[in-house]
Amino acid sequence: MSRLTDIIAARKAQLPSGTNAYRISDGTTWPGIFIDALADRILVSVRDASLPAGLRTLLNETGQPVYLKRLDKDVKEAPLHLCGPDVPARFDIEENGVKYIMDMNAGYSQGIFLDQRDNRATVRKRCYPGMRLLNTFSYTGAFSVCAALSGATTTTLDLAQPCLTWCKENMELNGINPSEHYFCKGDTLHWLDRFARQGRTFDGIVLDPPTFSRDEKGRIWRVEKDYGSLVAKAMACLAPGGWLLCTTNCRKVSHAQFRRLVAAGAPGAHLTASPMTFDFDGEDYLKTLWVNS
Repeated sequence: MSRLTDIIAARKAQLPSGTNAYRISDGTTWPGIFIDALADRILVSVRDASLPAGLRTLLNETGQPVYLKRLDKDVKEAPLHLCGPDVPARFDIEENGVKYIMDMNAGYSQGIFLDQRDNRATVRKRCYPGMRLLNTFSYTGAFSVCAALSGATTTTLDLAQPCLTWCKENMELNGINPSEHYFCKGDTLHWLDRFARQGRTFDGIVLDPPTFSRDEKGRIWRVEKDYGSLVAKAMACLAPGGWLLCTTNCRKVSHAQFRRLVAAGAPGAHLTASPMTFDFDGEDYLKTLWVNS
């Protein structure tokens, strides 16, 4: 058994049931190289590192379809098929019994961020029938799917219509009727202001913004400068007794700085931190705070 298959076996032994998507290696065994299992496929992501010949051999020996991706948000190309069988680009994964559609042709991200697995599970546990959940910067709507499976009525918000369509497909894959939920296309900050003016509130709000964005007027938004004001806008839409999930993967912000940003936007609220999921055991970059009003 090779070192790679040893690592895969050890990871699988720790995974929650109904999960076939996880991080195999988090840039430690092979520095600068990140390896993910996505159902029967393997995705290898690199920043500045080249792929060692020995690792390429180990990947080939798995007999699985292997793809190679460059970790650069300015590079939108789909991962390159490196070795193994030729399989369809679009396929399903499973996480904690929930199914999600993946697409190897999707560019920088293939449909789900694996480092949020524990947060998705917690959202599902916190939701209940009749609850109202707002999922901002939703991407493919994974948090919405988890909330809907617990009976919550979800509002899914993203700037890109294809992401909202993808969310509806993820819902249908899990037996959820998208017509029983709400979908909003547009800028999260504008929608939060609109909800506040309308007096529309939610029992739970997910805030997982990009680290950097620019709106149609050229105005720049950055986590390290503007996350506190985002929290304040969300708090204006939070029902009494509700909660926020505040999270970011911004490496420019420390855990202490992130806590200060969130606390500034939610003065007097109770903040509870959550650690990263176990298979992301390299850099401690993901910050998560649960805000209870």
